Amino acid sequence: MKVEVTSLAAAFFLMGDVSQAFYLPGVNPKSFSDGEVVKLKVNKMTSPKTLLPVDYYKLPFCQPENGPKMDNENLGEFLAGDRIETSPYRLQMKKDMYCEQLCISNVGRGEQRGVSPNKVVRAIRKSFHNNWITDNLSAASKVEDDTTITTRYWQGFPVGFVASDTKKAYIHNHVNIELMYHAVETEVDKYRIVRFTVEPFSIKHEFEPADDDDDSNKEGDSFTVAKIINPISSCNPKSKKKVHTDYNMVTSQGREPQLASGKVLFTYDVTWIENKELHWASRWDIYLSMDNAIPAKVHWLSIANSLVIVFVLSAMIAAILVRNLRRDFARYNKLATDEEKAEDLEEFGWKLVHADVFRPPSFSPLLLSVACGTGAQILSMSFLTIIFSSMGFLSPANRGALLMAELLLYVMMGGMAGYVTARLYKTFKGKSWQRATTLTALGFPGVAFTLFFMMDLLAVSQDSTDAVPFTTMIVLLVLWFGISTPLVFFGAYFGYKQDAIEFPVNTSSIPRQIPDQPWFMGIPFTLAIGGILPFGACFVELYFILASVW
Repeated sequence: MKVEVTSLAAAFFLMGDVSQAFYLPGVNPKSFSDGEVVKLKVNKMTSPKTLLPVDYYKLPFCQPENGPKMDNENLGEFLAGDRIETSPYRLQMKKDMYCEQLCISNVGRGEQRGVSPNKVVRAIRKSFHNNWITDNLSAASKVEDDTTITTRYWQGFPVGFVASDTKKAYIHNHVNIELMYHAVETEVDKYRIVRFTVEPFSIKHEFEPADDDDDSNKEGDSFTVAKIINPISSCNPKSKKKVHTDYNMVTSQGREPQLASGKVLFTYDVTWIENKELHWASRWDIYLSMDNAIPAKVHWLSIANSLVIVFVLSAMIAAILVRNLRRDFARYNKLATDEEKAEDLEEFGWKLVHADVFRPPSFSPLLLSVACGTGAQILSMSFLTIIFSSMGFLSPANRGALLMAELLLYVMMGGMAGYVTARLYKTFKGKSWQRATTLTALGFPGVAFTLFFMMDLLAVSQDSTDAVPFTTMIVLLVLWFGISTPLVFFGAYFGYKQDAIEFPVNTSSIPRQIPDQPWFMGIPFTLAIGGILPFGACFVELYFILASVW
């Protein structure tokens, strides 16, 4: 017995040590040694002015030597429209780079009145943003002007900008890539990336192409594709002291931004900064809080607004119910005279409706049963998703995990939908149980898939990355007909085996006649009021949710 207790205690303490090194699936940290290559990947380009993202290489950006290659993506990433690909940017751990040349690209004809603008200009005017990824960490955007420096941790960084004076589009052809890292305590000479920031600039490089306009022309450790005639300090190879590109260099007297037309030289700087305070496990925190861009006071006011509305409505309903119940109890408990006994033969109060409360709907009991079964399936999926998210399994570092979890949990909850539909339909004494089960399996998923397919056709016509590949569509159909539908029939089988639900009061055979109601008790008005009040309780938080999605 003592040996068993000792073994259990030792196992407990060992579990405590192991838990310090435990990471959830898909989010294991990657450590880099000094000088090791760090891959920079590009994702879809997004815009706040359109819901249709486009592929990064749809624009004439610099490409890798052998062409861009698609990263391995899961089902959730495909459905979210992510298209993660390789890039030509060369990064090495703890190795700073100064005005590194990337390539020369012809971005299209210049802007002229009456002439259709090139693709880059159209993207800039639509406010498209680049979304880059390093070590599975999304790029933050740093924007600098004469007085302020603003860092945004959402929506990436813009492709370019439209000048307020000339109204012309200028492309960001230079980026400062700033990476923060910290040393790994448990490994020797190993480092982890904890912050990734990109500061875009527009610099008009006057240059002469080198003999070979590719990456084979090298000068030392840097790649040279052109000779810059008017270099800034960071791009001047004759400078004795190497400095990184900054805002003052770009905006100094005589410097101009690069128009989004003609041949453009793309360059970049890389800066490595050690951050001993920021740990790998908490590197996503600033993205989730958006660096407190929205004050917490706004959320608290929204919560207070919701609570006040809920409290007022609940108090009104409770007051009405208590008033009616007190009146009914007072009438039942008092001694009745002969005249009142004669009047009591006519029912009043809750007795008027007790025999009709649990009456099946006259329109379509089957439709109500299917709706309740589908609702139970969605509710179960939502509840389990929240549980897994709170446990940390759906980390934002694991891209596509949330969407994939929602889809798979919805499919697995098909048995719940079949059981609830069958049990409720049997209580309503329905006979078409095959039709009810089939509608549960095909109804809501069929409507959702039809809308999804129509939106996919729209995305294909617009050449958007939201267009789902054919193989992914096949996977969705397999999940629907191969897993969800059999589970619905399986749950319905057990549901019909159960006894019908017994209600606390009997239902009369003849429904009570409903008297004519005033206009404010009609269906249109009650539907409007029933939607406005919940919307008023949650519209502020709903705005933030939708803003974070798009």
